[in-house]
Amino acid sequence: MRVAIGADHAGFALKELLRVELAAELGDEVTDFGTDSEQSCDYPDIALPLAQAVARGEHDFGVLICSTGVGPSIVANKVPGIRAALCHDPFSARRARQHTDANVLCIGAWAIGCGVASEVLRAFREASFEGGRHQRRVDKIRAIDHSDRPGRSD
Repeated sequence: MRVAIGADHAGFALKELLRVELAAELGDEVTDFGTDSEQSCDYPDIALPLAQAVARGEHDFGVLICSTGVGPSIVANKVPGIRAALCHDPFSARRARQHTDANVLCIGAWAIGCGVASEVLRAFREASFEGGRHQRRVDKIRAIDHSDRPGRSD
């Protein structure tokens, strides 16, 4: 799989662990969108280019990490075509893929430990969209992406 991964300073250490897991253990092609240290940085500078690359189809899915996962999920969900899900347990991660065809996983490094984060990532990675009754809901989300709605700045 082609995976995009990125984190701010609060998520840097967890990003490094998950990046190695994806590449070395699971054999994925991983593109690291940063950051490269625990020096303070701004999550929109990482989340936006990662989400845009996933939306363009350059990656099968993306992973964004900060202290809570909330900020990057907000940024990523502003990109048409992105369905970012903030997940802190394997059940939610699996369901995000199965029912909403989520394509970006957001994790809070300070909300869960490394072991659970690995389980969440693997559940997200291994699940796939079920389609069926969920397809019409995802189609409605896609329609919102392409609507001319107030507040849209693209």
